[in-house]
Amino acid sequence: MTYAPVDPVKLTGDLIKCPSVTPIEGGALVLLEAMLTEAGFSCTRIDVNDVCNLFARWGTRGANRSFGFNGHTDVVPIGDADAWSFDPFSGEVVDGIMQGRGATDMKSGVAAFVAAAIDFVQQTPPDGAVIITITGDEEGPSIHGTTEILNWMTENNEAMTDCLVGEPTCPDVMGEMIKIGRRGSLKAHFTARGKQGHSAYPHRALNPVPAMARLVDRLSRHQLDTGSEHFDPSTLVVTAIETGNDAGNVISATCTSAVDIRFSDVQSSTVIIEWLTREMDLVAQETGVEFDLKTKVSGEAFITPPGSLSNLVSGAVQSETNVTPVLSTSGGTSDARFMRSHCPVVEFGLVGKTMHQVDERVEIEQIEQLKLIYGRVLKDYFA
Repeated sequence: MTYAPVDPVKLTGDLIKCPSVTPIEGGALVLLEAMLTEAGFSCTRIDVNDVCNLFARWGTRGANRSFGFNGHTDVVPIGDADAWSFDPFSGEVVDGIMQGRGATDMKSGVAAFVAAAIDFVQQTPPDGAVIITITGDEEGPSIHGTTEILNWMTENNEAMTDCLVGEPTCPDVMGEMIKIGRRGSLKAHFTARGKQGHSAYPHRALNPVPAMARLVDRLSRHQLDTGSEHFDPSTLVVTAIETGNDAGNVISATCTSAVDIRFSDVQSSTVIIEWLTREMDLVAQETGVEFDLKTKVSGEAFITPPGSLSNLVSGAVQSETNVTPVLSTSGGTSDARFMRSHCPVVEFGLVGKTMHQVDERVEIEQIEQLKLIYGRVLKDYFA
């Protein structure tokens, strides 16, 4: 009987039709579990609270070599439905373009590595294991997603020796970029507390706004570092300064601000929080305004040093696209920040121009290329 390869374009469309807006499963993992089970993968659902996750392994547990893929089927909300030119959950192909929420980020990536993995184990069963982990909580808080999968793997003696995350990584041209790490991410929220009063009698009040302005100016003008071999300089962006005051003749009692910091491997969240606290305390001493600081760390900076894994993926990309990818640590966070504690990890996926946008879409040629690249990665890995 002739084996029929899995069509990654059709699978992408089928996944887009599943309205899996975080944390709703929407049928996407049910579809993938059924496909992988039929192909001989041992599948386990790891559902925690409202989050659904899937672990799938072909081959024996504890194999000497086990190559893994990681991705997510949850998507961000569509926003204004009337702003879309098409049904965001249509999964239709028009003039060579796959349309719909998740077309780029990242149902196409999931479809490509699932299709590549199924074809590979059916056509050339490897000496080792192929593992697929898919979460429904990457676009959300990321508390009960990939971390829960990794916890379950530890408890059940499951392990990957290497991992490829299928997030979109290419800015403009298919094949141009592989992510070998990510910057750290930290958000800080300041509250300044003064004394409310009439703006005609400022001496009777304690205005927190100039104090906050002084603080964010100090933070903005400070250079955290100059970067490193694989990382650009760390950045701090002030994203909000607010009082909630609509009255023009009232001095507010409080003022809040928020900053977003993306940091290189020169830094750590601990060091940055200590610096933020020192600057805040200095302004408090200078102005008499009381300050509070709350922080949230989404991830530390990390890197998988260039080597066998990045060379493997780079070689597959070059073979299928004739493009030599650069190794980068740019962009926001991804679930690679969790996988890196388990095994060496890199990221490669298609062009991400329209991710999270209205009218999200991708060229079907890229989806087909991506499956070929992932298939070559598996072939070369187990050669």
